[in-house]
Amino acid sequence: MSERVPATDIRIVDFAPQWRADFARLNLEWLQRWFVVEAIDRAVLDDPETHLLADGGRVLFAVDAAQRALGTVALKHEGDGVYELTKMAVDSRLRGGGIGRLLMLGALERFQALGGRELFLESSTKLTPALKLYESVGFRHYPAPRPGSHYARADVYMVWHPPE
Repeated sequence: MSERVPATDIRIVDFAPQWRADFARLNLEWLQRWFVVEAIDRAVLDDPETHLLADGGRVLFAVDAAQRALGTVALKHEGDGVYELTKMAVDSRLRGGGIGRLLMLGALERFQALGGRELFLESSTKLTPALKLYESVGFRHYPAPRPGSHYARADVYMVWHPPE
């Protein structure tokens, strides 16, 4: 049975070293359940400071009043205002409770604050709830794989189009 955390008790915060292990834990949970952890995953999860933050990206966390990391998402800066939405994960005991949507809205807000010009993601048709969330906030499907994709599991490529 899933736990529930009231949305009023959840804050979206930027990366802090105290949540570094949670970034890996939350992502490894879904990666190992559905896929194989690829070399690019391991590199990013082992060192988000180098692979995400150093190039102008962001790592966000959904945290509760007790400062527990409930979920995470990252914006990887690809250069020239292009960002990849990546490494989105919610604790398996809390899925379906709106934490993913809060993370997504936080990521979109950060992307816009950064002055980003393009936001894309890669995913898999195995992750139906995630795809529905992405579609609901304005991501549109494009032919997959994305040119230059580094994920063997990616059979979905989407680009965000702000609501008009």
